[in-house]
Amino acid sequence: MATSTDVHRQRLVLRAKRLGLLMRDARLAAGRSLKETAAALRISPRTLRAYEEGRKSPSLPELAALAYFLQVPLEHFWGHEIISDEAPPILKLPLEDLLAAHQAHIAQRLRAAREQAGLSLKDLAAQTGISASRLAAYEKGERPAPAVELELIAEILGLKLRELLPQDDPLGAWLYQQRQIQGFLELPPELRAFVANPRHVPYLEVARKLSQMPVDRLRTVAEVLLDITF
Repeated sequence: MATSTDVHRQRLVLRAKRLGLLMRDARLAAGRSLKETAAALRISPRTLRAYEEGRKSPSLPELAALAYFLQVPLEHFWGHEIISDEAPPILKLPLEDLLAAHQAHIAQRLRAAREQAGLSLKDLAAQTGISASRLAAYEKGERPAPAVELELIAEILGLKLRELLPQDDPLGAWLYQQRQIQGFLELPPELRAFVANPRHVPYLEVARKLSQMPVDRLRTVAEVLLDITF
C-alpha cells in the first residue's frame, strides 16, 4: 500500500515530467537550440536537458527568465497548451542579479504567506511531503525552490506562482505586461474593439477614475446622473 510520502513523490515526478515537456515545447517552438537556451539562462546544456526530461526541476526565477528568453507567458509552463509563436531576440539582462533578487523576494513571500495561513513549517511539510528543513531553507533564501515544489506549496498557501515574482524590474515588468495582454485578449470582441479605439480613451479614463472613487462619492455621482437622464 502506497504511503502518503510515496503519493507526494509521485505527484512531484509527474509535475516535473509535465513541466519538462512544456519547457522543451516552448524552446522548439521558438527555434532555439539547447545550447543557446542554456547559455541565456547561465546554466549548462546538461542541466537544461535534465529539466526538459523531468529529472530535475528549475527554480521559478529560472522559469521566468526562460519565459522572457522565449517570449512566452509564464503560465505556459503550468498549462497544457502547445505553442508555436516565433520569439524575437532576447534583450540583454543582468540575469544573475535579477535571479538573486527574485529568489529573495520569493523567500519573503513564502514565509509571509505561510504565517498568514497559520501554518508551521511542520504543518506545511506534512501537506507537501517536503521536509521542514528544506522548506526553511526556501524561506530563508538559502536555496532556490524547484518550480514543481513551489507550485505545490503555492497551491496549499492559496497563491498563484506569478504572485511570487516582483514586478519592478525588466523581467517582472515583461511578465506583468504579458498578463495584461492576455487579459485584454480574453475580453469580448466588442469590448476589445472599443478599448483599442484611440478615440475612446477619454471614456476609459472616466471609467478608471470612477473605479477609484469611494463608495459614497460614487453614489452621489450616480444620483446626479439619474437626475440628468430622467
